[in-house]
Amino acid sequence: MRRSPWATCFSSRSASAVQSPRRKDLLASTGLDFEIIVRPSDEIQDSSMEPERLCLYNAGLKADAVAREFPDATVIGADTLVFLGNEPLGKPCDRNDAVRMLTMLSGKFHCVCTGVCLRSPLGHIDLPVITKVKFRKLSPSTIDRYLELVHVLDKAGAYAFQEHGDMIAESIEGDANNVIGLPIDALMRQLAAWGYSR
Repeated sequence: MRRSPWATCFSSRSASAVQSPRRKDLLASTGLDFEIIVRPSDEIQDSSMEPERLCLYNAGLKADAVAREFPDATVIGADTLVFLGNEPLGKPCDRNDAVRMLTMLSGKFHCVCTGVCLRSPLGHIDLPVITKVKFRKLSPSTIDRYLELVHVLDKAGAYAFQEHGDMIAESIEGDANNVIGLPIDALMRQLAAWGYSR
């Protein structure tokens, strides 16, 4: 098993550092030792960019910033966005914005894209992973109830698949962990190619 310093720089769309215990938990499930290191970056939300490119761009901003500071570490940067068509849905700014997003997603297929950027002395790898999700037809009362149960202001698309997801999601095609925020299988395949193991 290869041993190396680890730094993770999960993308955050809030002013504070890492706001996603979901990604921390997913990475911790691999058995890797890691440290959370976050540096500020100016993420963009550009509907003219393809989902993979946009997520990788934003993940790369933070990965590169940390990698410059810790050139001997293996750095993992990640950014997740929900896309309805080509429109990126980031984190809602307030409850009304969350209602707007969930209403838009109601009864429709959408894509969840996570861009994972690995920066290491062993190489630079960009991994875009897309999962397709279909929502149930959501009534206003269902949306209200969901928002009572789940804090969504720190979640892309105003929902969390792992929290009462059965209320809103009808089907999923692809990696469920990707919808939660980190495509562990794709990540670990790449790390295994570099000599890391669980």
